[in-house]
Amino acid sequence: MATAREVVRFLKRHGFIEKRQSGSHLVLQNPRTRYRAVVPIHPGDLPKGLLHRILKDAGLEIPDFLAK
Repeated sequence: MATAREVVRFLKRHGFIEKRQSGSHLVLQNPRTRYRAVVPIHPGDLPKGLLHRILKDAGLEIPDFLAK
């Protein structure tokens, strides 16, 4: 569905900045909305459910991501 790199790029375009990284998990936060998202940096596509969860935590929806 989408790689971690694509998700991070999408979140950054929507105002998120990198706050910290703990192991293979990158934590991003939007300073305006204060939403936070944690993206696991692993090779290959993220599972569909995890992608939904990341976008929900970020205050975004799947149609936003698919419209890129």
